[in-house]
Amino acid sequence: MPVATPKQFEAMLDAAQEGGYAYPAINCSSIVTINAALKAFADLNSDGIIQFSTGAGQFASGLNHGNAVHGTIALAEATHRLAEQYDILVALNTDHCRPHVAPDFLDPLIDESKKRVEKGGNALFQNHMLDASELELEDNMKISQEYLKKCAEVGIILEVEAGVVGGEEDGSAGTEDTPEDKLYTTPEDMVAVHEALNELGRFTFAATFGNVHGHYKPGAVKLRPEILKDGQAAVMEKYGNESEFDLVFHGGSGSSLEEIRETLDYGVVKMNVDTDTQYAFTRPIADHMLKNYDGVLKIDGEIGNKKVYDPRSYLKAAEKAMAERIEIACRDLLSDGKSIKDSV
Repeated sequence: MPVATPKQFEAMLDAAQEGGYAYPAINCSSIVTINAALKAFADLNSDGIIQFSTGAGQFASGLNHGNAVHGTIALAEATHRLAEQYDILVALNTDHCRPHVAPDFLDPLIDESKKRVEKGGNALFQNHMLDASELELEDNMKISQEYLKKCAEVGIILEVEAGVVGGEEDGSAGTEDTPEDKLYTTPEDMVAVHEALNELGRFTFAATFGNVHGHYKPGAVKLRPEILKDGQAAVMEKYGNESEFDLVFHGGSGSSLEEIRETLDYGVVKMNVDTDTQYAFTRPIADHMLKNYDGVLKIDGEIGNKKVYDPRSYLKAAEKAMAERIEIACRDLLSDGKSIKDSV
């Protein structure tokens, strides 16, 4: 069962925390991108995470419907079947879901997992993200408590966020003009998150340290990984070593290797990668179209070249290029060669 069970996913997080590495969490929106992630994880013997945004679900549902829940379920079910071919563990996550969307998006997905578990099967998802970072921390924690309890009933881990990741991504609460002070979670905030959620269920925490979604020129994004170090220290000083957070690094695309590796020292076990893999996927398609212009188009009454306008001809190249970029993420995060499938 290469899609991890809830217990296997907990073991994945424990192994990453103890081993000082993290899992690439790859945003996917189609079977081709799912296959790219699975290929990369398997080729490097790395466990990993595949995640779907509300926008990906809408896209997968089709132009006539745009049903985020239906499309997300279809993507998740496809991943369960495709993953059967591989010898690594993969966990499924939903990415940023804002509070006003949660009743219509997260609740039906949690219910879908619950139905499967009650029949003796695996949960459809092992992880859901509630992005209530647009709210004041007290209100954020109230709704996070509600969804943590719901997820815990099914063995699902909830990912929460305090502080705002800048930039724009499907479903995220950040914007291009997010105030700078909102980009950094304080030690006091981290203590408050622990106090609000501890013992309600297992969760991961996207603390912000200057993260920005998207890709920017060098120097435009000012990450401060020491924010994570200080916050972890504050919580552990007050509540002991067992209170250490499993942290999530949002906006990983474009980050330097030095910054990535530093976050591993402070408890990051998951890093989201989307923008870089989108570009890696699209680049060979653009190359294919430019090199085969006369073949992909029927110009001046000609018939074109079926071999080059067949979507498989360029989507295979896109899958390969995206997989290669994910392999870089595995190596950056030190997850390569560390699959725990045979030990759990």
